[in-house]
Amino acid sequence: MVPGAVLRGVTLDCADPQTLAGFYGALTGMRELFSTSEFVALTNGSGCDLGFQRVDGYRAPQWPGQDVPQQFHLDFRADDLDAMEELALELGAAKPDHQPGDGRWRVLLDPAGHPFCLTSS
Repeated sequence: MVPGAVLRGVTLDCADPQTLAGFYGALTGMRELFSTSEFVALTNGSGCDLGFQRVDGYRAPQWPGQDVPQQFHLDFRADDLDAMEELALELGAAKPDHQPGDGRWRVLLDPAGHPFCLTSS
């Protein structure tokens, strides 16, 4: 029998873990689980936490270009896309001009430049 791995969390590289954790905490309602100057973890009790680690010389991914690849991005479901986009922008996200798809999702960039999507499905 092959053991099953359970996703415990996702960690994003960034220049300032506290700032990026503050952004995602406000966006998602997750609370701080652990914090140092080098790493911050957020949790909502689901068993899958969101971490932010300081990387010296951090370079933000490029969207949609791949000069600095995004490697992966986060997707968040929102009941009201317009309201969630507005909140994200108020919290410091940016909305790039390039918006693929048919309007079922929106691509935004967090304050460290990571692309993430808001979706209604």
